[in-house]
Amino acid sequence: MLTVALDPRAQVTRLVGFVHRSHLLKFLIVGGLSFAIDLGLLVLLHEGFGVDLWFATPAAFLASLVFNYFVQRSYTFQSNNRQHVSMFRYGLLVVFNVFATDIIVNLFDSLALTYAGGKVVATVSTMTWNFFLYKYWIFRTDARNSGKVQQDDSEFSPTAADG
Repeated sequence: MLTVALDPRAQVTRLVGFVHRSHLLKFLIVGGLSFAIDLGLLVLLHEGFGVDLWFATPAAFLASLVFNYFVQRSYTFQSNNRQHVSMFRYGLLVVFNVFATDIIVNLFDSLALTYAGGKVVATVSTMTWNFFLYKYWIFRTDARNSGKVQQDDSEFSPTAADG
């Protein structure tokens, strides 16, 4: 039986390195923060300042989209491509996601599978294709501008970098 002494500091260092290298994990963290901004601002505007839901909802959502765009671009994918190109592509994806979500939610509702179930499926679906579209289309790194190759996301485990 092989036993390995695990230094807690080394484990923390490995975990921090894993988070820093993983596009997927950073994508999920930024997405969670975007949701928190969306919900928190909605509650603040509606409950705190008495703003009608018809105005508070899109204002909070748009604020979270702006946050999401800039943080995904600079932190998660460290994109160096032209800002106006990635912003335009991001906008197209947002419009597509709104329609796809609406279709999925209403399809589930019409099939008596509940609109809430449809919302869950729509969220998982959009999150999945968003990750790949962000990485390979919207925020892809232009190696000509950076002098470095885009980071691979093959490090799905904290020990993959140990090779």
